[in-house]
Amino acid sequence: MRRTRLAIVGAGPSCTYVLDRLASAATAAGGPVNLDIHIFDRSGQFGAGQVHSPTQPVTSVLNRIAGQVAFAADESVVGAGPLLPLEDRPTLHAWCRARWLETGEPAFDLTAEDSPRRYVHGLALADQFRRYVCRIREVPGVLVHLHHREVTDLQELPDGRLRVLGGDNEPVIDADHVLMLTGHSSNDPTRFPKQASWSRFAETNRAEFVPSVYPLDNAFVYGQAGPGTTVGCTGMGLAGIDIILLLTEGRGGAFTEEDDGTLTYHASGREPDSIVMFSGSGLFTFTRPFNAKQRDTGKLEHRGVFLTEDAIRRLRRSVGQPVTVCGRTQRQLDFRAHVLPVVVLEMALVHYTTLLGTDFGCQLEAAARPVYEAFLDDGGDGAGTDASIERLMAPLEALVDQIESPLDAVLAGRIALGEVGSHEQGINAAAVESALHRLLEVVFGAEQAVGIAVHLQEPLAFAAAVAAAESPWRHPKSLAGQRFSWPRLIRPIALDACASPEEYRGAMLDFLDLDRLWALQGNLDNPAKAAADSVWRDLRNVLAHAVDFGGLHADSHRDFLKVFMRHLNRLCNGAALGVMEKIRALIEYGVVDVSAGPGAVVTTDEHSGRFVVRGPATGAALPVDVLVDSRVHPF
Repeated sequence: MRRTRLAIVGAGPSCTYVLDRLASAATAAGGPVNLDIHIFDRSGQFGAGQVHSPTQPVTSVLNRIAGQVAFAADESVVGAGPLLPLEDRPTLHAWCRARWLETGEPAFDLTAEDSPRRYVHGLALADQFRRYVCRIREVPGVLVHLHHREVTDLQELPDGRLRVLGGDNEPVIDADHVLMLTGHSSNDPTRFPKQASWSRFAETNRAEFVPSVYPLDNAFVYGQAGPGTTVGCTGMGLAGIDIILLLTEGRGGAFTEEDDGTLTYHASGREPDSIVMFSGSGLFTFTRPFNAKQRDTGKLEHRGVFLTEDAIRRLRRSVGQPVTVCGRTQRQLDFRAHVLPVVVLEMALVHYTTLLGTDFGCQLEAAARPVYEAFLDDGGDGAGTDASIERLMAPLEALVDQIESPLDAVLAGRIALGEVGSHEQGINAAAVESALHRLLEVVFGAEQAVGIAVHLQEPLAFAAAVAAAESPWRHPKSLAGQRFSWPRLIRPIALDACASPEEYRGAMLDFLDLDRLWALQGNLDNPAKAAADSVWRDLRNVLAHAVDFGGLHADSHRDFLKVFMRHLNRLCNGAALGVMEKIRALIEYGVVDVSAGPGAVVTTDEHSGRFVVRGPATGAALPVDVLVDSRVHPF
C-alpha cells in the first residue's frame, strides 16, 4: 500500500492545533497508519512560530487570559472526533501552574484571569508541539519529519499531487496533501507601492524604514531608534503596542502605581525622544474587559438571539447570489447590506439587556422580532445599510423611548415611582421599577445602588441621592445618556475633538481613562463592553459562517477584511488592561505622541531627509527619523 504524504507549511500555533487532531485520529485508528508528515517552518521555531517565539522580549503580553487559551480540542467542540487524554491537553493556565510548581518562576504563577507574557505562551506552544509529535511517532507506521527551511512554491503534478519547492525552487518532496498554515507573514515591501516608496526614500536619505516588526527581538539593529530620534509607527494595533513597550520598558523604563491605580512612567534615558503613533482611525485597540464569563463560560457566554447561523442561512436563501466555490454552490451575501444590520441589532439588544435587565431584554426581543423576521425574508429589499439598520432598530428603540421618559423622570425626582402608570400610557410601573434597579446597579455598583434605592418612595430624596452619588465607571445618571449608538461605539472620539494636536491628545487620554474604567467593570456589567464581547467574540463562529468559504461576494469580502476585521480587533481583540494602562502613562509622560489623529499620512521631506507624519484633522506635522510598519502584513 502506497504511503500517504502530508506536507504542513508553517509550524506556528495553528500547526500545534492540527497536530492535536492528527495525534487523536492516528491514536484512535487502533493500528498501523501509513502516513508521512513533513512539517516546514522558515524560522525553525516549531510550535510557536515567530510572533509567539519563546525568545521574544518579555515586554509583550498576550491579549488573552490564561484560562481562555487551549492547545487541543475538548468536549465543547462539536464534531471534534476523538479527544486526547485530559493530561495531554492542558489549558495554558494549567500548563503554567504545572510549570510554576516545577520551577517557582513568577512568570508562570498565574490565575485563569491573568494575561501571560507572550513568550510564556510560546514556551507552552513549543512544549505541546513536542508532546504531540512524540505521541504521533508512537503510532505504528507514522513518520514525522521536521524541516527548518522555507517553502517558496507548490507545483502541480500530472498525478494530482503537489511538489513542494524550497528556497531556491529546488524540489523537496511530492505530497498528496498540503496544509498551508503560514500565519503572520513578513512581506517584501517592494511589492506594495506605499511601502516601496518609503523603502526607496530611506535608501537615499538619513531616514530609516523598518518594514516588519516580527520577529520582535530583531525589529531594530543595535543603536537604532535610540535617544535623539523620533520613531513613527504606522499602525496602532497590537503590533504597534508591542513596539511601544519594546522601546520604553524594554529599554529599561519602569512604571509605578499611584494611589488611584493609574501608572506613572519613569524613563531610563535609552528610549527614543518620541514615538509617533498613527493610523487611519487614530485609535488604539480598546482595552480588554475583565472576563467575568470565565467563571462559567458554558452558562455566561452569549448565545445569539438574532445573529444566528440559521439567520445567515435564511438570508442566503432570500438574497444570496449563487456562485460555484470549490465545486459547490454558495449563495453569497453582502456583509454591509445583509449581515451588519443584524450584528448591530444583536449588539443593541445586549447593550440594553445589560443596562436595564433581562426582563426588559425579553420585551425588546419580542418587539423587534416581527421586523427582524421580515428582514430575513427580504434581505433589506435593496435598501442601504443605514436604512436597514434603522428599520431593524426602530421597534427596539421605540420601546426604549417609551421607558426612557418615566425612568429618567423618576431619577430626576420629577415623579414618584408609583405615579409612572398614570403619566405614561402603556408603561408598566413594575417594568420601570425592575429596569430602574438594574440601571442603578450598572451605574453605581450593587452596594451604592442599594443605598440609593431605599429613598425610592420619596422622589426628592431619591433624586438627591442619585445626584450625590458618583459612578465608579463614569456612566451618565440617566437612560437618555446611555442610548446605544453603533457609530459612537466605533468612533468614540468625536471629530470636533480633532481641531488641534493638543485637543486630540487630551481627548485620547480622556477616552483611555474611560475605557479603563469600563474594562474594570467587565464584560457582563458594562453595556458597551458586553455588547462588543458578546457579539463580536462570543458569536465569532456565526460571523465565520457568514464569511468563510466564499460566503461573501468578492468586493464584500475585501471590505470585510479592510473595515470590519479592524472593527472586530479594536472592539474585542485589544490589549490587556495592564498593557493599556502603560500606554496611557507613556502618552501622559510625553514619549508616545498620538497628536496626528485620524487619517494621518506619511510624506517625505527631501530637504531634511526625514519622513513627516501629517494629521489632516489635527494639523499635526511630525518629522520622523525611523518609520516602522507596525501592522500585521496582509496574506
